Amino acid sequence: MTAVPPQPTLTDGELTLRPWRDEDIDLAYGLADDEMARWFDFPGTPTRENLAEGVERWRAQYADDRAVVNFAIELAGQPGPVGNVEVRRISPGVGSVSWTTYKPYRGQRVARRAVRLLVVYAFGELGLERLQAEVDPENRSSARVAIRSGFRREGLLRGGAVLQGERRDVVVYGLRREDPAVDSLSGWTALMDSVLPKKRVIAHVVIRDTAGRVLLCKVGYKKDLELPGGVVEPDEDPASGALREMQEELGTTLPLAGVLAIDWLPRWEGWGDAIEILYDGGQHDASFIESLNPDGFEILNIAWYSVEELQGLVSPLNARRLPLLLAEPGLLHNLSDGSPIKQRPGDLPG
Repeated sequence: MTAVPPQPTLTDGELTLRPWRDEDIDLAYGLADDEMARWFDFPGTPTRENLAEGVERWRAQYADDRAVVNFAIELAGQPGPVGNVEVRRISPGVGSVSWTTYKPYRGQRVARRAVRLLVVYAFGELGLERLQAEVDPENRSSARVAIRSGFRREGLLRGGAVLQGERRDVVVYGLRREDPAVDSLSGWTALMDSVLPKKRVIAHVVIRDTAGRVLLCKVGYKKDLELPGGVVEPDEDPASGALREMQEELGTTLPLAGVLAIDWLPRWEGWGDAIEILYDGGQHDASFIESLNPDGFEILNIAWYSVEELQGLVSPLNARRLPLLLAEPGLLHNLSDGSPIKQRPGDLPG
């Protein structure tokens, strides 16, 4: 069995990560507070005995082939630890990272700097390939530490943890060894892309006949009649998405005459909010419908419908906006949840 090397000391010149010492226990245990107890799910404020047991446990886990490496965080000019940071092996090549800063030292970037030192150590000396941190969505300070340390937000584990007897969601943040540095352009943009909103885009096509009726589809997944089109795929522009959906659903590709409306859709029935673009599929003779080939799976049937027939056949959203679009097909309609956005005095200069 290979001997485990002594736990190292890491430093950035002012902040140091080092093994825990026996004398640290009396200096540090009284600095724990309710905030720590809350996020680490302690039954109460940690005691001296709790910390002493923790130090012994960390030493044993380090000796066990470095299954857990827990460092005391030392800040120049301070008499004892100001917090701690830890990496725990959870599977081959993967480590879970956690940290805490004692209350008197919060707001000084202690955790962020400590985590960055730990990352270098974990990818280097420990040879790990991936690090991750699990953070309660309400623990915003820890979320900031994860992001500013280079961890990308990767997903939400619904009900992934129990905290103070309550089942809670958990946000997973991840970092790969080959990820570009957080202070590089590609590293920063990838990091921001992981946390900034991703708005769903939907593209539908409004096809009319010479009598002013609109083409609607009977779909297999809901009772409301729907316009041709659907959700725009990643790396696909909305117009191409509309054309692709028409080809898949109706077996045709029409030239798009322009945009009839841009609509914002609020959250609905488990869907997040979205931006919808309604394209003008042009005006056609009523016989045009005979040239279309519904796919028979998603689109069961198609027909022309007049404005007077829409109520009760389409969703309340389409019942609000389709009459507007059919009445004034030459205008670009700016909508919110199917209704015109009212212009307020002072909204535009001039």
